[in-house]
Amino acid sequence: MSRPQPSAALPAQPGTAALAWSIARAHLSRRRTQNLLTIGGIAVGVMALIAALSLTNGFTRALVDATLRATPHLSLNSFSPGGRDAELEKAIEADPRVAAFTPFLADKGLLTRPAGLGNRAGVDFATLFGVTPAAAQVLQLPPGQNELLATLGPGEILLGSALARSIGGFTGDEVRLLNSTQRRGSFTVKGVFTTGNYLIDSAYAFTSLATLQKLQDTTNITGYQLRLTDPNVAPDVGADLTRPRAYSPLPWQSVYGTLLDQLALQKKVIGFVVFLIVIVAAFGIANVLTLAVFEKTQEIAILRAIGATRGLITRIFLLEGLVLGLGGLLLGNLLGLGISAYFTVRPFQIPGDLYFITSLPVEVRWTDLLGVNAVGLITTLLAALIPARRAASIEPARIIR
Repeated sequence: MSRPQPSAALPAQPGTAALAWSIARAHLSRRRTQNLLTIGGIAVGVMALIAALSLTNGFTRALVDATLRATPHLSLNSFSPGGRDAELEKAIEADPRVAAFTPFLADKGLLTRPAGLGNRAGVDFATLFGVTPAAAQVLQLPPGQNELLATLGPGEILLGSALARSIGGFTGDEVRLLNSTQRRGSFTVKGVFTTGNYLIDSAYAFTSLATLQKLQDTTNITGYQLRLTDPNVAPDVGADLTRPRAYSPLPWQSVYGTLLDQLALQKKVIGFVVFLIVIVAAFGIANVLTLAVFEKTQEIAILRAIGATRGLITRIFLLEGLVLGLGGLLLGNLLGLGISAYFTVRPFQIPGDLYFITSLPVEVRWTDLLGVNAVGLITTLLAALIPARRAASIEPARIIR
């Protein structure tokens, strides 16, 4: 009697795929508790990863936005003291990438508020900018505060909110300045501004360009401050405008380059650390499938004896890992997006004097979601591949005997 051919015992390729799915589904239905725990572990890891990345994105965006409210996108600083440059101003006006600009004069000094009845004297260092009314278009202070900036009169000063609290000087108070050239001046506080970035709110003050020029006894300016239609092109615009001129471009990316690098590194570190949770959860898939291989050793041997190929056995356990992985990813995405939505409605409050901003918004990026799901899926499939290859390597003759 002739021996049956293995290929005759199993259907052709389309039926083989259906058979692999049928067996995988049967295996999964017998271990519901373990499977649910495995899916839950993956979901928790994915949820934490999405939430952490979204919060980090929100922190970065909020900090940059707060910084750019009182910081120009681009500064053009003159190499040598001089007055306003009519030729450069025409070039700036003709550049479609420039939304607004203003000449400015910068100075540093010691700002003090004299002692009054029941009030102690206040003192703090400040960076003072002399600007024209056009600064209201270059900067993006909150409504009302921008109007104060645009209408600064002679001898008036606009203080950062934290700086005002530090020296105890508020609207209508008199403050005095000892500038970098040892000249003294007196100002009336017109109001305060708040950007949300504590470093700016605690150090910056604005006055009119004519007032600061009078204090320094000069008609010179430091340069020009520009707001662009797209802040990301600041280095290119600066290079184009200063290439034939004696000016040094200072884009906001250079001013806060260290901060941006730190934020990028922070996101990578947080993402990597939280991703370890996904890896740990992936080991849960490997454990479940490895146990299934041990329990189903005889069944696998019989399948191999009647003609099941190694590829079919591998496909069965990879399908099981795929189902567990997809289930965990789907649940994790729902939970992660749910947490992000909650913090969008109710932003997480943080101390502004420590983290520069007072609330932590959330920014969900589709690139992050795609990356998290792709990496999570690859990780779970790799975890399932180990027991799948072990199952495929079972020798039917040795087990059946």
